[in-house]
Amino acid sequence: MSWLAPALQDLLVEALWDTALMVGASAAIAVIIGLPIALLLHATAPGGLAPNAWLNRPLGLVVNATRSTPFIILMVAIVPFTRLVAGTSIGTGAAIVPLALAATAFLARLFENALREVDPGVIEAARAMGATRMQIVAKVLVPEALPGLVAATTVALVSLVGFSAMAGAVGGGGLGDLGIRFGYQRFMPEVMATVVVILIVFVQALQSLGDWLVRRLSHR
Repeated sequence: MSWLAPALQDLLVEALWDTALMVGASAAIAVIIGLPIALLLHATAPGGLAPNAWLNRPLGLVVNATRSTPFIILMVAIVPFTRLVAGTSIGTGAAIVPLALAATAFLARLFENALREVDPGVIEAARAMGATRMQIVAKVLVPEALPGLVAATTVALVSLVGFSAMAGAVGGGGLGDLGIRFGYQRFMPEVMATVVVILIVFVQALQSLGDWLVRRLSHR
């Protein structure tokens, strides 16, 4: 970054931190909320541990509706909710709200797919041994699906990096905001190029870490 002015270097470091904060915080929230939703969708589906169409269908519709809404539209649509939660609709803290909401719906479906990949025979064996539903979930379903859950989280993290850059277009802060304000609006291509390179490296690091964790969990 020696080709950038010291002031721009400081802004770049701050923007990188803001992006990491947005991605990390929203991903943590999405995992905490998305996994129970996925478990509920899986359990209440036909053939699940507790089939319940009256619960499964409405919940699935809500998840699908949120997931299918373009992120930039979702950000604008939930501005009142964002202000209620974060106290403002601008800045890094405010951007975490729509990022977490979008990631939760996205992860819920990815987690559900990972849970479906668990061998039904393992679950039936646990049932035959007298395990309760909660024991099956905690000691069989989630541990068996763990590599898939980690892979799904990696995909969500990579997507969140792109979403966070998009959030910069509407005052969300981070690298996207820096690239737009300086690289595009002030015609500073060196800033835009630096932002793009950092985002590529950031995404590659997340993907490599996720792939390594999946391999470790798959060979345990």
